Amino acid sequence: MSRSWSRRPRQRYVPPRPRSLWRRLVDYALAVLVLGLLILLAARLDRIETRKTEGAAVVNDGDTITLGIERIRMRGIDAPEYSQVCRKGGAGYPCGKLARQSLVRLISGKPVSCTGWQRDRYGRLLGDCNAGGKDLNRAQVEAGWAVAYGDFETEEATARSGKAGIWAGTFDEPHDWRESHDHEVTERKHGTLASIGDALREIFRFR
Repeated sequence: MSRSWSRRPRQRYVPPRPRSLWRRLVDYALAVLVLGLLILLAARLDRIETRKTEGAAVVNDGDTITLGIERIRMRGIDAPEYSQVCRKGGAGYPCGKLARQSLVRLISGKPVSCTGWQRDRYGRLLGDCNAGGKDLNRAQVEAGWAVAYGDFETEEATARSGKAGIWAGTFDEPHDWRESHDHEVTERKHGTLASIGDALREIFRFR
């Protein structure tokens, strides 16, 4: 029995080259930056904690109320602006005012409770609101006086098929109406991407 092998040159151990001063400074700076971001995140997590506010509501329009000093934009819905006009039977009618009246009727003078952690670009709390055990956000969409805006798509479909509220005629989507009349930045839908953006904005907001 014969054995065969090949003679391979033994590889010499080559120690790694020491890092340059510049590279070490960059590594230290990155470590300090990461540590600083972690400290900032820990210090500001309270900004994305759920807040709850309740009391007698002042109804501003079909999706915005004021509780005490807190102005609340109802999350997941978008109602016609107060001065918005929609169309039905070939004539215009004040759908924005009717949307506000619908919310007033839903509340019926009862105490309102709203919870939420996000804030929109205007500083309003995006809240899920209830009065007398009734989900006001959902009820406004079911009544046809608000469109789904990141939530309540099933309720919107039911209102549309039943021609409830604004669905009885034609109308401009509220965010389109705002953009064409106020020339302001159109508010984003209150969906997942908006939630991520709001969380980051709250964490890094320096005020």
